[in-house]
Amino acid sequence: MKNTSVLFLFLLLFAIVPAKAQTYKFIATAFSVLERNSNGEWGNWSDLQDTKLIISLDTDKNRFLIYSQEIQWYDILAYQKEEETDENIISPFSCKDEDGYAVNLSIITRKNQGNRKQLYITRKNYVLLYNIEHYVEKK
Repeated sequence: MKNTSVLFLFLLLFAIVPAKAQTYKFIATAFSVLERNSNGEWGNWSDLQDTKLIISLDTDKNRFLIYSQEIQWYDILAYQKEEETDENIISPFSCKDEDGYAVNLSIITRKNQGNRKQLYITRKNYVLLYNIEHYVEKK
């Protein structure tokens, strides 16, 4: 009887305690912008600018959060199929922004560049590029 009670309490606690969400944190070290001109053609990438901001991918809440001067958040509508080439691993996401507009986000790992990671945020008229690294919290 005692073993049954202990087992029951253990199962009850296990059912009550929520599972830990899978959250990936990155630190952005630089960013660049690509914009369409008045003719609708893509221009040139801006020079890379140094930055230091946190980017969070929360797969439990299906959301990207970018802690820039103005916080950006993107709700993930669909996790697209990962693509791999000889040079890149592309993890695309179909998202919507806080205003409900469609946005595509992609994390690209550059295999021939020491597995450097970049986050692309593609909108209709511009693309934001962040160079990112895994963020390790100091305890």
